[in-house]
Amino acid sequence: MATFQRARSAEQRAERRRAILDTAVAMLAEMPAGRLTLNELSRRAGLAKSNVLRYFESREEILLELLDAAVAAWLNEVTTGLDGDGGARAATAERATRLSSALAASLAARPMLCDLISAQAAVLEHNVSLPVVLRHRHRLTHHVAALARLIRRHLPELAAPDADWLAGTIVMVTGSLWAHANPSGAVRAAYEADASIAALRIDFADRLQTTLTVLIAGLLTRRR
Repeated sequence: MATFQRARSAEQRAERRRAILDTAVAMLAEMPAGRLTLNELSRRAGLAKSNVLRYFESREEILLELLDAAVAAWLNEVTTGLDGDGGARAATAERATRLSSALAASLAARPMLCDLISAQAAVLEHNVSLPVVLRHRHRLTHHVAALARLIRRHLPELAAPDADWLAGTIVMVTGSLWAHANPSGAVRAAYEADASIAALRIDFADRLQTTLTVLIAGLLTRRR
């Protein structure tokens, strides 16, 4: 391992933090967030664990930083796709279907994001300080508000409170469905061994799209 040299300037600190985050991203392409350890991250980054902790207070803070960045990137992608689809004049039902399909497909295409969302409340928001939680939650609030605005642009029939509720619920439903669609090896083996429980197996993208379609339809019906 190379001799550690402390970053002196703000630019050097930012560069060191980015190198650690990039290493974590590479690891998450190989394993779920729950298996990423600070020891292995430190080894791959070429730093002692104590040196990584100069830049992040815990493994969970690193993963929360990645979650925040991944949500922002996803929102940018799905906003560009929906705003450019030319379907603004379509009937309400068609726009609702297009919205739920686009959201589900774009989330399914980002497994790292879905995995981090599924771990957020149960894992990532533990072992972190109050300032880290406040920073993360403020960012999350900003992202959910941006998603609500996107929803209303494509479904102005929804009241603002309903769009806010739907945006927050999309995050929670995504995390729950991802966990159930990607069970442990033991559960997958059980599905293969016993056909009577195989019906519990779900396809993430399909179940998410159906769930969002039903939620949107219910909100529109209640509004009417």
